[in-house]
Amino acid sequence: MWLLGWLGRLPLAFLYKISDVFYVLIYYVVGYRKKLVTKHLEESFPEKTPQEIKKIRKEFYQLLADLFVETLKLPYLSAEEIQERVQIDNFELIKNYINNGQSFLSFSAHVANWEWVPGALTTRGIPVDVVYKNLTSKKSDEFMVNVRSSFGVYPVPMQRLMREIVARRKIIRTTGLVADQSPHEPEHAHWLPFLNRETGFFPGTEKIARTTKMPVVFGEMYRKSRGYYVVLFHSVAEPPYDDLPEGAITNSYKNLLEKAIQNHPSEWLWSHNRWKHKKPATVNS
Repeated sequence: MWLLGWLGRLPLAFLYKISDVFYVLIYYVVGYRKKLVTKHLEESFPEKTPQEIKKIRKEFYQLLADLFVETLKLPYLSAEEIQERVQIDNFELIKNYINNGQSFLSFSAHVANWEWVPGALTTRGIPVDVVYKNLTSKKSDEFMVNVRSSFGVYPVPMQRLMREIVARRKIIRTTGLVADQSPHEPEHAHWLPFLNRETGFFPGTEKIARTTKMPVVFGEMYRKSRGYYVVLFHSVAEPPYDDLPEGAITNSYKNLLEKAIQNHPSEWLWSHNRWKHKKPATVNS
């Protein structure tokens, strides 16, 4: 891990040269999950030609290589640099919550460079708790927790989320959850049409919103140019949720995410095995 930490100290211009080599390795030499990525793209965009699918696939791997070096660089960026590199649109939406003493939930996704968003918010006066899943390797997990703690971000392991929400209830902040992962228990998932197939979504994210009675926003992110991103915040749901049908918050998030992916198809994490689970025959919705 010391080598990765050392690499992060290098200038981004040099890190992008490393990224160019890394891209060649993972795309042309190793072919990292290339069959899975191709399958996901073809099924998600049946209207696109093989040439269009290939172009999106190559752009995805180029971004994946950049994401690797940009994540290493995160702890060594200045506040001015991360604010310059991550533009926040509709900032008033989330700033008003903080100004009014209202904590809120931010549902994000594995789109563009999601690792840079929390730091871009804390440096603009939005305290952030970021929820993460522990990695299998203890050293890797410690390394990523250190990276994600940059700029005063407070990392929260998924298994401690509700306890931390209660313990930190007096701190006005946003709690960020990456909500596009595949659920471990498909029989308990919200099953919704997404990118041309039935897709399971974690029910827990919506349960958190209903339990905490926090507003929910979605941070749509896309790349403007290499190393520069835009985040556009959308309102997903506002409490009270008593009269809101079960699954409505998840469905609103799903619609916003789907549109974001369709607008910038190369920027979602296509190498994640998102559809490894199928909808159980006993599940209606």
